[in-house]
Amino acid sequence: MPSEDLATHVPSGPADAVRWLREARIDEVECIVPDMSGIMRGKIIPREDFIRLFEDGVRLPEFLFFQAVTGDTADESAVVNPLDRDIRAVPDLSTMRLVPWYEEPTAQVICDCVFMDGKPVDFAPRQVLRHVLSLYAERGLKPVVAPELEFYLTGRNDNPDLPLTVPEGLSGRKESGHQAYGIEHANDYDHVVNLIYDYCEQSRIEIATMAHEAGPAQLEMNFRHGDPIELADQTFLFKRTARLAARRHNMVATFMAMPHQDMPGSATHIHQSIVRQEDGSNIFVDAEGADSPALLHYIGGLQTYVPAAMSVFCPNVNSYRRIRLESDAPINVHWGRDNRTCGLRVPDSSPASRRVENRVIGADSNPYLAMAATLACGLLGLEEEREPEPMVDVDAHTLGVSLPWHIHQALSVLQESEPLRRILGGRFVDAYVDVKQLEWRLYNKVISSWEREYLLLNV
Repeated sequence: MPSEDLATHVPSGPADAVRWLREARIDEVECIVPDMSGIMRGKIIPREDFIRLFEDGVRLPEFLFFQAVTGDTADESAVVNPLDRDIRAVPDLSTMRLVPWYEEPTAQVICDCVFMDGKPVDFAPRQVLRHVLSLYAERGLKPVVAPELEFYLTGRNDNPDLPLTVPEGLSGRKESGHQAYGIEHANDYDHVVNLIYDYCEQSRIEIATMAHEAGPAQLEMNFRHGDPIELADQTFLFKRTARLAARRHNMVATFMAMPHQDMPGSATHIHQSIVRQEDGSNIFVDAEGADSPALLHYIGGLQTYVPAAMSVFCPNVNSYRRIRLESDAPINVHWGRDNRTCGLRVPDSSPASRRVENRVIGADSNPYLAMAATLACGLLGLEEEREPEPMVDVDAHTLGVSLPWHIHQALSVLQESEPLRRILGGRFVDAYVDVKQLEWRLYNKVISSWEREYLLLNV
């Protein structure tokens, strides 16, 4: 295999994976699993040991899916096994890629998790997405998605009590913000962006376009459309890739939904269409290329169930600082044609590309769960033949808030939504709620600087 093909080669099976590992002189393999928050968990294994466990997988403790972002574990969850038994993380060899920033040749591979009896771990995020896709397949359908991911570059911050700072660009200046689509402002971070592109090319992450967003040093990367599992994998890997590239230039790449006070938040906009498996035709248009009833039913499902799935789309306490009246982010689930003020947007497009964009989702979401949840909402709309509310052609921010205001409220709505529990899996919903409620309790123990500033001497 020519050396230039090593980075882009997709192993076709175990024998081909062994050949790739040895020809690339891989020293170690990172076996990784996305947890509930989208954090990488797993083990690092020497190459030959990894080759010997292709079929059986890596043993990991089940509790990794019950860890909060703090590392604390939701031990009280009724879903977690009280004996803390192992599960097996089985490598999906098609996801094997180079890790481009190490000096020693290293590979990374995303794993699917199964219980020791071989049954899928039903609350593992990648399996939740697989399950939703299987429900589409039963109807002869296949979703196609294209995520757009926003993030900030910031200065290094070693003191969490201090606000984040804007990093200096190549010009030696710090941006003041509000330079959406500014080419020269994007160029100011070419040294970081070019390294991100280099890393992405070496690890099969396909970026279509990049743009400067409205915040200071806020960027958006658009991924090519394709299979939801593949795009979730790429988004999952991209976050780490961007963080490592920024670190090389003494910066931080953050996917917090709202890292700066009074600045725009960061979103993950997911474009989604549904095609027929038999011929790849788009169900959102009829034979003449006009909007089909399926498009309206899909939108109706999103309007009905996105509020109930809000804790998946906006999974952290910080997420809800982005959903506010004075923000550019959506505050409701009105839909419009090429109307960016709506939570649900149908871009102007050709019939083959007719799609719906969910603009509610935060950049801090777990990409597997965000895709699973938005596709679940749409699927419920198709099943129930939901009719959407009338399309709006005004600023949707003038039409009021219809989304949950806080993570605690959002978790309650998810837990009570029987249709979403059916599609996503009741055990997953219970496990997810337990982890996020633990984070809420831990957050409530923290006394903020606002409280010290305004309550210390005034009450």
